[in-house]
Amino acid sequence: MIDTFRETFREEALEILAELENSLLQLDEQPEDAEVIDRVFRALHTIKGAGAMAGFDDVADFTHDIESVYDLVRNEQIPATSDLISLTLAARDQIKTMVISSFGGKAADPVETARIMEAYRALLPRVASPIPDKAGLPSSAGAKGPEVTYRIRFRPSLELFHRGINPLGLLKELDRRGHCRIVAQTDVIPPLEKLDPELCYTYWDVILTTTEDIEDIRDVFIFVESESELTIDVIDDGGLLDQDGDYKKLGEILVERGDLPAEDLQRILNEKERLGDILMERRLVDGFKIESALIEQEEIKGLRLGRQNLESVASVRVRSEKLDSLVNLIGELVTVQARLTQTAIGSRNPELEAIAEEVERLTWDLRDQVLNIRMLPIGSTFSKFKRLVRDLSSELGKNVSLVTEGAETELDKTVIERLHDPLVHLIRNCVDHGIEKPQERAVKGKSAQGKVYLSAAHSGATVILEVRDNGAGLNRGAIRARAVKRGLLPPEGDISDRELFKLIFLPGFSTAEKVSTVSGRGVGLDVVRRVIEEMRGTVEVASPDGEGTVFTIKLPLTLAIIDGLLVKIGAESYVFPLSAVEECIELKGDDAARSHGRNLVNLRGEIIPYIRLREQFSVHGVPPEIEQIVVVQLASQRVGFVVDQVVGEHQTVIKSLGRMYQGVAGLSGATILGNGSVALILDLRQLLQMQEEAEDLFSEGLQQGLRQMTRN
Repeated sequence: MIDTFRETFREEALEILAELENSLLQLDEQPEDAEVIDRVFRALHTIKGAGAMAGFDDVADFTHDIESVYDLVRNEQIPATSDLISLTLAARDQIKTMVISSFGGKAADPVETARIMEAYRALLPRVASPIPDKAGLPSSAGAKGPEVTYRIRFRPSLELFHRGINPLGLLKELDRRGHCRIVAQTDVIPPLEKLDPELCYTYWDVILTTTEDIEDIRDVFIFVESESELTIDVIDDGGLLDQDGDYKKLGEILVERGDLPAEDLQRILNEKERLGDILMERRLVDGFKIESALIEQEEIKGLRLGRQNLESVASVRVRSEKLDSLVNLIGELVTVQARLTQTAIGSRNPELEAIAEEVERLTWDLRDQVLNIRMLPIGSTFSKFKRLVRDLSSELGKNVSLVTEGAETELDKTVIERLHDPLVHLIRNCVDHGIEKPQERAVKGKSAQGKVYLSAAHSGATVILEVRDNGAGLNRGAIRARAVKRGLLPPEGDISDRELFKLIFLPGFSTAEKVSTVSGRGVGLDVVRRVIEEMRGTVEVASPDGEGTVFTIKLPLTLAIIDGLLVKIGAESYVFPLSAVEECIELKGDDAARSHGRNLVNLRGEIIPYIRLREQFSVHGVPPEIEQIVVVQLASQRVGFVVDQVVGEHQTVIKSLGRMYQGVAGLSGATILGNGSVALILDLRQLLQMQEEAEDLFSEGLQQGLRQMTRN
């Protein structure tokens, strides 16, 4: 249970750190925005308190000075400069390393930790010499306004210890925030023979006088509030402390308020009567919560506060492994449902067919719901790139900002995870190769600040991502020269921009004159293309003259289950991704004869090339008299694939091929049909690429043969 709680803290901390980075980058653009400053402070505040509670003392200690500095920023005592934000970003990275190192990651560099802490401590004395309080921490009295006294009732769940939580860490954190009086309530501890040492029977009442507001106090209990009874009430906004810093007695407070004559107080004390009972009889409760002050008197510990109604939990955190397992089970259910449907149709039993139809409807609804659970807004990935652009701009001496659009667009979490590295490569290329230095932009009449645009939008069953910049664009001459030098193009001859720009995705292709820490090694865009195509997506590049560069990525919404088109070639079954299919047409023998042996078909006035999959897969036997052409759209190109028979749509659960078959070109996976047989899922782009390469080899061989005949 302790390990589970620490893992929960790790997940929560990483989310808070991601939000912290986001807020810091926003603060860099709006350094006087009080709301953003407050978000930064609260993130640091939460990390520190939760770290202390979960046993991450190094995180809590490291974060304390950072929080103190941002407390000064929040109170307008020091400005949120770009240097401070850069330092905080480095500190954020260090905190992340500290958290991850506790789970087997690389340990944080102690030299870097010391450097950052010294930098923050150097900022604190610039305003005032901190006056240490009883916990040895700088006092913020007067920085936020008048002190306020709170009455806090913290009654944790009985199973608190099962989660590995030590409540003393929470109470110590309260004690560090001001003048604090803590009373442990033990009235519900059972007799020894019934006591379970693994349960937490004790609860606590606290009187805290501090300059912090109620939300700051509530943040201390952020990880246990949902399963605990927690009440926080303001009982005095002028302080309950005397000149010596000690709490005033209840009687003294009531005499000062005029609620109790001094002689009555003396009589009560002389008679040793119960103060609480007399006050209640006299109804001296006007505007004052007596029970909150009576905490100081042990003889009235019997008074209890009402239990707070806990709000229902709006969301549940589920580990991704469990979600992946659920998706796999749904995939198996889809396969079984297909078998049931096929059996019902074959039986010609109306009752069984009706049941199969109902199961099919429920299965599809369940499939859609589970896949929707896996969908996440892509904005969680977008936010990470603002830091990347900021750091690269500083390193390269450029002024670049990132503009995002469509952050709410949802994608399968697996797609988002695999999309991170390709987007990093594309953005680095835009900042390094695309955006000019400020002086160059000024000469061209452009604004000093370059921009990289990152957008996402749904388009049917796909998501279209665009990464573009307003820089110089691709250098056609440099790309062509590099291609000629590598033997990829002849020295002379025309080539379209589309074909020319394809070359930049080849391994090792780079036009950079020198290698830097950012680029120039020819590694990056080939990785982008490979990863995108592994996800059954496409990537294209365009570069209008003087208008920068645009990378366009098209991806499926999910990688788990797709809508497919089932076809047959001979005795074997194959599946086309339905999102790529435009239409199906017939191919008769006389149609093929009219094309004079060339694989071309006239479709409503448009000439479309096609590939015979029988030949591609070496399927023996005689094809049917009337074949079918499946016309698909691949990027900006339409191409047909000839099959024997089109069966129809099929809900396709994607299964990865075994290691022995992973290198087979033209296939992206397999699926199980309703009759238990296996159908292979086609990788249409690879099939087209294989055909183009085969034609190039044939053309080259034919030219060599003609040259040999001429010489002879």
